[in-house]
Amino acid sequence: MILKRISLLLIVFVIIISCTPAQEALNKAAREIRGDVNKPQTVSSVYNVKDYYTKQEVMIEMRDGIKLHTTIYAPKDTTKTYPILMMRTPYSCRPYGVNEFKSKIGPNKYLMEEGNIMVYQDVRGRWNSEGVYDNMRAYIPNKTGTQVDEASDTYDTIEWLIKNTANNNGKVGTYGISYPGFYATYSLLDAHPALKAVSPQACIGDFFFDDFIHNGAFLLSYWRATSVFGYMKETPTTESWYTFPDIGTEDQHQFFLDHMPLRKLNKFYGEDNVFMEQLKTHVTYDAFWKSRGIIQHLKDIKPATMIVGGLFDAEDLYGPFNTYKSIENNSDNYNTVVFGPWSHGDWARNKERQVVGNIHFGDSISDYFQKNIETKFFNHYLKGEANGKTDLLEAQMFNTGTKQWETFKSWPPENVYKESYYMQPYERLTKQPNKMYASSDFLSDPKKPVPYTEDIKVGFTPRKFMTDDQRFASRRPDVLTFETEILENDITLAGDILAKLNVSTTGTAADWIVKVIDVFPADTENTEDVQDHLKLSNYHMMVRSEVLRGRFRNSMSKPEPFVPNEKTAVNLKLQDVFHTFKKGHKIQVQVQSTFFPYIDANPQTYVDNIFEAKESDFQKQTHKVYNDSSIEFTLLK
Repeated sequence: MILKRISLLLIVFVIIISCTPAQEALNKAAREIRGDVNKPQTVSSVYNVKDYYTKQEVMIEMRDGIKLHTTIYAPKDTTKTYPILMMRTPYSCRPYGVNEFKSKIGPNKYLMEEGNIMVYQDVRGRWNSEGVYDNMRAYIPNKTGTQVDEASDTYDTIEWLIKNTANNNGKVGTYGISYPGFYATYSLLDAHPALKAVSPQACIGDFFFDDFIHNGAFLLSYWRATSVFGYMKETPTTESWYTFPDIGTEDQHQFFLDHMPLRKLNKFYGEDNVFMEQLKTHVTYDAFWKSRGIIQHLKDIKPATMIVGGLFDAEDLYGPFNTYKSIENNSDNYNTVVFGPWSHGDWARNKERQVVGNIHFGDSISDYFQKNIETKFFNHYLKGEANGKTDLLEAQMFNTGTKQWETFKSWPPENVYKESYYMQPYERLTKQPNKMYASSDFLSDPKKPVPYTEDIKVGFTPRKFMTDDQRFASRRPDVLTFETEILENDITLAGDILAKLNVSTTGTAADWIVKVIDVFPADTENTEDVQDHLKLSNYHMMVRSEVLRGRFRNSMSKPEPFVPNEKTAVNLKLQDVFHTFKKGHKIQVQVQSTFFPYIDANPQTYVDNIFEAKESDFQKQTHKVYNDSSIEFTLLK
């Protein structure tokens, strides 16, 4: 143990002297974007992929003549046949070279160690593949001739693999996390007959609601990530062709304050960042975004599906929930959903303690999923009976309040009901509205926005704030707080949440952020995971949050300003939760208008395009929330 600690200290020392903190944070963030840390970085020390697998690199020709780089890892034991498990990715098949091996292949170590043919492919226009990249390439129904999309590329790849890969059993599964999850979903469209099992995980469903935009609001914290998707390349390459802008500080909150309005950021990117230009010019849910959504195409799906997500995923909650629901409502296939107490991609890591932010949810949770859920699903459809009798119930959900797995025959469960709580004066959250006409108001200053976290950090893809302590926000005058009395019984939320706000503003534009918070009892004891400056005593754990850019309150395609001082209905849907507020806890709701710099600051003066707003457009405004505002929970009986 002592030697292990010394080794760790030496590694840390080497990192410290070899790069600046800001650059190391940026490097880590880049690895997260690529998906490098979406998978376990180490596996059993006795297992060496090179000892058990051969590696082959091929260029597979698509129907239009474009060739895609494909890496095939096949078991050395050729006495039996194996299914093919494939991940298509925009983040690279590295390492390149037939003698260079990944340290871990496939969805998890169990599927790797038992033997499967593992395939990775650089998608069209990325890394070592030919062609032109198109971010969230639009699906083309009823393709003819040489028309292509990601569905046809997947089909053509599977067709080649089945015919040309030795010792395959004729069955294929696809999987992927985040953007690779989107490509896994895409494989369901015009699916190849050999495709039997698909697991989209943290899958993007629509870029107007996932990752870079939430309900019309730009997620400023992902601004640097546009480098990954925005720069095009002309020829296949095994080296990165894009770079991230150097912001010159470890304090991204201050950096973005200094570069408000958004037009000040233009100096970091030119028109050659294609994705950033798309974000800046398509600021409503127009035909451009609608064509790139995949949710609406998920009908009559044939392969078995297992949708996986993290209940504390700051990037992709809309995608997996709506992918599952769309398939469930429009197909008769085997369709199951799994959500655990994970941030983005945690389920594919080998962490013993499952911690998000300051909250410990249990031990070996990801390993349990990999061994008892994911492996069972793929083996049943690729090696077993494939009759749907997997012994897995349709919905396998982790209760983030009781910290236990529960299973249901459907999601949301059948035995749920709706109940509303009203936002009353004196910071009260009650089941009965006060008939007296009243309101709570606050002064919102976009130049002094509410932070989304207390942490001073640099990077993107925020994670820990999804369970962060919200006491710092509840103590601000520009955050409205509504809270129940101490609960006398457990209350379990199992499904989506709808905030029904009735508001007004002295301005013509405003964002509305709603947070649902679990207030812990005063006698809650700390764990080893809590930051030094915090205590779990009275901890305000964020359970769910979401934003709506107010201009889109009636339509995502046709924005409209607020009429100053006019009472206006604003409905904001928050993604599903499965959380028990225990007896002795309190339910709290916070309402605010900035969440910076996770979300860019609204100038609060209506402009057609916020990317073109001027400094003079950013004005203090007073917002009101009327006492007939409510929040509707989906509760488990």
